[in-house]
Amino acid sequence: MSGDVLVRLERALPTLRPAEARVAQTVLDDPDTVVGSTITELAGHADTSQATVVRFCRAVGYAGYPEFRIDLAQATSRRMMEMERSGIAEGEINQTDGVTDVVNKIAFHEARTIEETARMLDVVTLEKLAKAVVNAPRIDVYGVGSSGLAAQDLAMKLQRIGLYVFCSPDPHQQVAAAALLRPGMVAIAITHSGKTKETLRTLELAQRAGATTASITNYPDGPISNVSDLVLATTARETKFRAGALSSRIAQLTVIDYLFVRVAQKHSRTQEALEVTYDAVHGDTERRRR
Repeated sequence: MSGDVLVRLERALPTLRPAEARVAQTVLDDPDTVVGSTITELAGHADTSQATVVRFCRAVGYAGYPEFRIDLAQATSRRMMEMERSGIAEGEINQTDGVTDVVNKIAFHEARTIEETARMLDVVTLEKLAKAVVNAPRIDVYGVGSSGLAAQDLAMKLQRIGLYVFCSPDPHQQVAAAALLRPGMVAIAITHSGKTKETLRTLELAQRAGATTASITNYPDGPISNVSDLVLATTARETKFRAGALSSRIAQLTVIDYLFVRVAQKHSRTQEALEVTYDAVHGDTERRRR
């Protein structure tokens, strides 16, 4: 199977039944121990039955526990080598870590986030969204909290190459703007969890208005997918010191960069717009008149 099994488990958590979710969380909390565990031992750790473990394996795409454990062993081995290469003994940031440990661990997590997001990205969907954005008379970008900052980044990039983009940090303005969209326009929602209430409602209104809807989320099977024509998935796992939404922000900005560059390649006025806006910012408008 493609992609990191631990990333897939993180994504699958919201869609699993409670007992299956306990198995997934047990694996995520201590994958090294699970690699050496029998199905009976894993069932005991998760306070469930062997049958539930088998159902869990099938729910996340495996024929059974042996296949799942082989994939998990490969994933944990890769992570161990990556941590050794980064000079860290464990990936989790602890209260007692020194400044060097913090720097190395954050670098490790963010580098892995970028690599894994690239590896698991649906490039066919990326291409469809880029084409829709290039041809749209208007693009709306929605997000709240840290996802709102990512939304503003995408909006500024697209505006810089001459596209008409609406983006506001106010959820009420987002809702009002979405209600006024029309077919051919594009609405892009950014939400790590895929279930942010304000963002869900806004994208639902955009879809109801006939716009092409898209989302950038870490949980592509979450509620946001029900109102998204196109979904681009990030792969971010946060550490416990995540008040600033560390990995999720990096993952969102990575996908935004992929989308922007593809749009810029397709947009006929990109180079001209970049030059005009560069001159405007640097006060060199006289050269443009000549």
